[in-house]
Amino acid sequence: MRCVIARFPFDLVKSEVVAKMKGVKPEPVTGEYVIIGRHHYPVKQVGEVITRQDRRDFSAGEVTRALTRLGFTCRPAPGTEPAAAEPAAAERTAVETASAQLGGAPEQG
Repeated sequence: MRCVIARFPFDLVKSEVVAKMKGVKPEPVTGEYVIIGRHHYPVKQVGEVITRQDRRDFSAGEVTRALTRLGFTCRPAPGTEPAAAEPAAAERTAVETASAQLGGAPEQG
């Protein structure tokens, strides 16, 4: 697959990305990451390995888009996934509001 990372064109193949990352120790994940095999790699680390460019030259989004198009599973930074939406306070009944303030689960009904 042809893609552009840091204004340079690359022809990437999923099997070649896997081969290049084989034996590379994953760095601690602090931002967006990609799952390759059984390992979780920061996307910037993968981008640096597959493009041989300094990771300051490209964004995590560029690499994430390319890896997603190749079929890899990419995830956002840990802790940034949206939480389950709770109803706004104006939409709650008085009993639901009091229950939430006391730490109970809102009533379903």
